[in-house]
Amino acid sequence: MKMRELELRTGVHRETIRVYLREGVIPEPARPRKTVADYGEEHVQAILAVRRLQRENRLTLGQIKAIIGGEGMDGRVEASAFDQLEQLVSHRAGVDGPPVTIASLLDRYPHAAEDARTLAKIGILSIIDTDQGEALSITCAQLVRIWGDMRKAGFDRRLDYTPEILGFYTDAADFVGRWEAKTFMERVEGHIDVGEAATMVEHALPLMLDFFGLMRQRAFFRHVEAIRAGKETDRPADGITPSSARP
Repeated sequence: MKMRELELRTGVHRETIRVYLREGVIPEPARPRKTVADYGEEHVQAILAVRRLQRENRLTLGQIKAIIGGEGMDGRVEASAFDQLEQLVSHRAGVDGPPVTIASLLDRYPHAAEDARTLAKIGILSIIDTDQGEALSITCAQLVRIWGDMRKAGFDRRLDYTPEILGFYTDAADFVGRWEAKTFMERVEGHIDVGEAATMVEHALPLMLDFFGLMRQRAFFRHVEAIRAGKETDRPADGITPSSARP
C-alpha cells in the first residue's frame, strides 16, 4: 500500500509516520524503486502498537526505541504494554518485514500457490492481498517453503502426503502455545518491563522450538518401534484432538 492508504488505515499523519521511520520504531518499507515506498500490514500494526504505547503507557519514542533495541528501561510498564509484545519481538527479530509474494516462491516451489491456499484453508497461515498479488508474511512463507522441501524429500501425493495432513498441527501448536503463554505471563507480568520480556522471548522461542523438536524426534522413533511391534494405539495425546477427528 502507499502512504495515503497507510494514513487512512492508521489515522496517523504521514509526517508522524516519517518520524517513526527516522526513529527506527517501525520497519522500513520495501522500495522497489528509489522513489517508491510500499507499506504492508506489518506497518499498520507497528504504527498502531507505537500509538498505543504512547497513549496508554505514556512512553516516549526514545523509550519505545530502547525497548525494541533490547536496552530495557528503568521502572515497570503497565500490564497493557504486553499487548505489544509480539510486535516488539517481531521487529527485533526481523520477521516483520514486507510480505513475500507467492509468485516469488514458484520457481523453487512449483506447488507454492496450491500449498499456501490449502494451509490457509486449514488455519495454519493467512494469505495477504497486495498490489503485487497474493502474499505471505515472512513466517508464513517459511511454512510454505518447509512443506515444499518435504515434497522434494518424497512426502507427496504418491504416499498420500498432502498439506491437509498438517491440520493436526493447528491443535497441537495451540495446545502447547497456550500453556507456554499462560506460564510465561504468570511469571513475568508485573515483575519485569515489556522490553525485558521481549528479550526473554526473543532468545527463548528458538530454544523452546529446538527442545520440543528433540522431544518429538524421540517420541517419533519410539512410536515407530511400538507400531511395528503392534503395541501402538490411536489415542491422541491428552488435551489434543486432531482436526481430522472433529465431528
